[in-house]
Parts: sequence; C-alpha cells; structure tokens
Amino acid sequence: MLLRQGSIGPSVTALQRELSAAGYPASVDGHFGPKTEQAVRSYQRAQGLVTDGIAGPKTRALLHGVKEGRFLRQIDLVNAAERLGVELAAVMAVNEVESRGKGFHIGGPRNGVPIILFERHIMRRQLQHHGINPLPYQRAKPDIVNASPGGYVGGHREHNRRERAGEIHTGASIESASWGLFQIMGFHWKRLGYESAENYAADMAINEANQLDAFVRFVEKDKGIHAALRRHDWAGFASRYNGPNYAANDYDTKLAAAYRRHDQSMRLAA
Repeated sequence: MLLRQGSIGPSVTALQRELSAAGYPASVDGHFGPKTEQAVRSYQRAQGLVTDGIAGPKTRALLHGVKEGRFLRQIDLVNAAERLGVELAAVMAVNEVESRGKGFHIGGPRNGVPIILFERHIMRRQLQHHGINPLPYQRAKPDIVNASPGGYVGGHREHNRRERAGEIHTGASIESASWGLFQIMGFHWKRLGYESAENYAADMAINEANQLDAFVRFVEKDKGIHAALRRHDWAGFASRYNGPNYAANDYDTKLAAAYRRHDQSMRLAA
C-alpha cells in the first residue's frame, strides 16, 4: 500500500506513530497532510531513500527495522537524470508512476528476489527465435507457452512459471519476463548492452540501482521516449512506454501531476 497526501485511515495513523517513534514527529490523526509528508521526506532523506514523500513498502520496511542495501537511493535518480540530460523532477515522476514501487519481493517465500511478470506469448515467440518448435509445449503447457497473453498468477508465483519455462530453455524464459522496478523485458538484453539474457537477469538481482540503469539504457536507445521525457511530453512518453492504451490508465495525467509535485517540492527546498 502506498500512503501519500490525501490518504486517511488506520494505516496513516500507524505510519504517523512509527515516524514519531523514529524521531520525525507527525500529528497522529489518521490524515496524511503536508506535515506528514514532510516527516516522510525527512525520514527518507536521512535513510538515503528516494525522497518522494510517499510511504511505500520500502519506507515502511525501514521503519519496521528491515535493513536492505538494495533499495533505490535519491542519488541514483540524480545520476540517472544527469546521464539522460533531463530534470530530476521528470525522472522522479517516472519512478513514481512507472515503477512498481519496489524491485524485490520483501518477505515471503521469495524474499529478496526481483519482481517479475512472465509473458507466455513472448515465451512462444522466443522459443521460435531460438529455433525451437513451440507447438508441443503449447499443447502440453499452455500456461507458460501460448499464442495469447495471460495465465498470470501474480506476485512471487510468477517465478514458478518462469522456472518451469526455464526447463524448456533458460534464455527464452528470462527473455519472456519483465524485470524489476521498471519491468524492462528480458528480450531487450542485447540491445541494451548486456552480455546475455542470463547476465541481464543476474544484474537485475543485484539491486534497484541496476534496475534503474536498465531503464536508463532503454530510454537512451529510444529517441522518441528520450525526447518526450526531455520536453515533458507525458502523452508522448506514455504512448511509447505503456503502449497505445496508455490513456485508459491515465498514465500521462499521473506523470504530469507527479512531475508538478516533485518540481514544486524542489523549488520550495531550494
């Protein structure tokens, strides 16, 4: 759950108590207002986290005493913005809207494993790419090899699907999953400069900074996305990054709102 300005309820009350106990006072009233956001930002800044004022799973994990060195840091976003030649507020907006909030599973049977989503229709295509007839596998295992998208089971169980696909072909199974914070598909590995699909997967398993690096490489290779990000053309960015149905999920308006919020926060802090 993401808690941000406007959130209300018991979860906000618990967050305010946790912040106050950590030395970042916030009124314990169950309403996430400007003062609570400032307390969250101050805590995030002190911990080296992305300073976005949103209490997501990583901020809450640290408040609960979970120490994790793989989380994305504010300096990682600063470096990405400099490398791409875009405003920091623009990169922070993309991180807020387009990332999944966390690049690794926190807790549970797959604790510390990168978040993925396995695509069975891509697996069919990649098997063909590797010279393997997919039809026998499509008949026997339609949940992992199929002409149509779907079959998702969500969460950590997506790794079960990918590992089963890996029994057919390891590289194709990695290429058929989207990985980490920004869910960059594995089949881009060569275009983005990785040595192999296996090297890409290993890199995504190290930390969220590497997952951000994959996103930066992706933007650098797509001139249209890069240009749209530079000029804050959020509809253009979303149409290229999220696909033609981007407006159904309001990606462009969410990006624009996030950019304005981060830009205003930076101006006030200057």
